[in-house]
Amino acid sequence: FMGPGHVSAHVPYVGERGHVASRDEYTLRPDGKIGVRYVYQEGFGEPVKTLDSSATVKPDTGNRQWTTWFFGVIPTKYRILEVAPDYSWALIDYPGRDLAWIFSRAPDMPTAQYTGLLAKIHAVAVHTGKLIRVPQLQQQVGKPGFAAPKKP
Repeated sequence: FMGPGHVSAHVPYVGERGHVASRDEYTLRPDGKIGVRYVYQEGFGEPVKTLDSSATVKPDTGNRQWTTWFFGVIPTKYRILEVAPDYSWALIDYPGRDLAWIFSRAPDMPTAQYTGLLAKIHAVAVHTGKLIRVPQLQQQVGKPGFAAPKKP
């Protein structure tokens, strides 16, 4: 699971709205925790920004329940719902908060694959009508189903 996870789609919360080219970069640290770096831009051509946090995995959950610590003190709970056998994509939610993410190793996810993953995440009770695609490439801006950048 370590490495980049491009945000192909999400049910955005206030801290993610309008971001483009966003991804999480996961790194296993020597202390056993997971380093999480959120990388994003507020528009193509805008500076790249980062937010660092750490995560722990709840024991005996099959590595599926995570707690991420923002600023070292703000905990958030995530569930890894499903991961591709080759780790090319992942489905994640935030239980009880109606948030969800579709991650991909590659910045550009084919539409057919995205449609199939929508069905998978819907099957585990995620409200897929709230999911919007995140532009990872400039040419995706303005296309149907993609969010608008915060800045042009």
